[in-house]
Amino acid sequence: MFRRPVFQVLHQFVRHESEVASSLVLERSLNRVQLLGRVGQDPVMRQVEGKNPVTIFSLATNEMWRSGENEAYQMGDVSQKTTWHRISVFRPGLRDVAYQYVKKGSRVYVEGKVDYGEYTDKNNVRRQATTIIAGLYPWHMEVRTYICQPTSIAHDNTGSLIH
Repeated sequence: MFRRPVFQVLHQFVRHESEVASSLVLERSLNRVQLLGRVGQDPVMRQVEGKNPVTIFSLATNEMWRSGENEAYQMGDVSQKTTWHRISVFRPGLRDVAYQYVKKGSRVYVEGKVDYGEYTDKNNVRRQATTIIAGLYPWHMEVRTYICQPTSIAHDNTGSLIH
């Protein structure tokens, strides 16, 4: 098996200034986020006059690591950092499903894009907001609720499973 040189692969994605100057080139880019975490509040549906409604909820993701000198032997203290994300669902069918079925404490997988914006708060102060816009395109329109229920599985005398 022959592999293409790295230069040839990179050349497909990097455009030289001379090529850009001679013709209009639309380059592709990627803004995609995947999150798996727990919902912090029940979703709310909001609608601004003249605009489509949106379902909004918060999602917590956790990052864990061990600190200490003996990390190879998994000794030391476990540290954890929780990051909160604001999730907005605009897609008509998905926003209704998210509003109806996603609840506080649910474990949810969200796929979408990062969006940065500004808004003016009640005190007329401009603030910046980072939002994850979920389910933009059909090929990554996924908001799943994972329901974890303990089950007992046993075998009978014939080797069949009993639930």
